[in-house]
Amino acid sequence: MNATIAARVNILFASETENAEDWIPLLERSLPRDRILLRPEAPIDVALVATPPPGTLENLRGVKLIQSLWMGVEKLLADPALPKGVPLARLVDPGMVAAMSETVLAHVLDWHRQHYAYRAQQHERRWHRHRQYLAADRTVGLLGLGELGSDAARKLLALGFNVAGWSRRPKAIEGVKCSTDLRSVASMSDALVCLLPLTSQTKDVLNASVLGKIKKGGCVINLARGGHLVDGELIAALDSGHLAHAYLDVFEPEPLPADNALWRHPKVTLTPHAAALTDARTAVPRIVENIERLRSGRPLLNVVDVERGY
Repeated sequence: MNATIAARVNILFASETENAEDWIPLLERSLPRDRILLRPEAPIDVALVATPPPGTLENLRGVKLIQSLWMGVEKLLADPALPKGVPLARLVDPGMVAAMSETVLAHVLDWHRQHYAYRAQQHERRWHRHRQYLAADRTVGLLGLGELGSDAARKLLALGFNVAGWSRRPKAIEGVKCSTDLRSVASMSDALVCLLPLTSQTKDVLNASVLGKIKKGGCVINLARGGHLVDGELIAALDSGHLAHAYLDVFEPEPLPADNALWRHPKVTLTPHAAALTDARTAVPRIVENIERLRSGRPLLNVVDVERGY
């Protein structure tokens, strides 16, 4: 049975990366009877966290819910101070889901329409048309078929692309060739997109074996976590000509060090972990729903399975 909380809830907002000014007014407007705190100066019922300041987790006494402000929770799970036995919920923010699909589409279309090659030609002042392909000529492989992958799949299908998808557990999505065989999905793919949570099972999943299965001239798009990619093996696949381009939004470590070879590689497009940012306007209603569920003893949404890591 879920723990219940008093009618008035003490809610801690603790983040070194999210701007409290974007969140607090929306939270106060949506939860007028509750207290929103920036320091654990009173017993805390609910902690809203994303890269919480040092000491935050150690000082949570009697907390009933830890609600992440992000979808990824691997750093929270790795923190030994995370209170044991307290539900930890991921944030599945519809604004973030939409933004991630937009980024997937932007990169797939950049590669499909060969804009990356035309940008290089512009620098060289060279005029050369490349062969044009139909969306139906291409298969986009999605690693991860949860909220993010499912939404991206529907939008890719609407544009006419063939879509294949890999997940650790069997899934069925209309129009998508779903499989639990990673190398099978990679071998079908002209573009391979990583949207996976980072766990011990998915670390280094974008390695030479998988990258080598992607069709020649294809691309890889990593929007999940830097730990999914073996950088040196990607560079080898690009330098050999097997892959035409890579789109990378996440790195290990972050920020990407200035001397890292990826910055200078002509076949790599980099963005600063900006594929899909949490938007307080669309996230707060989801957070409020979980707090109200906790208040009334109903099942919480998006609770993390600690064993699986997501």
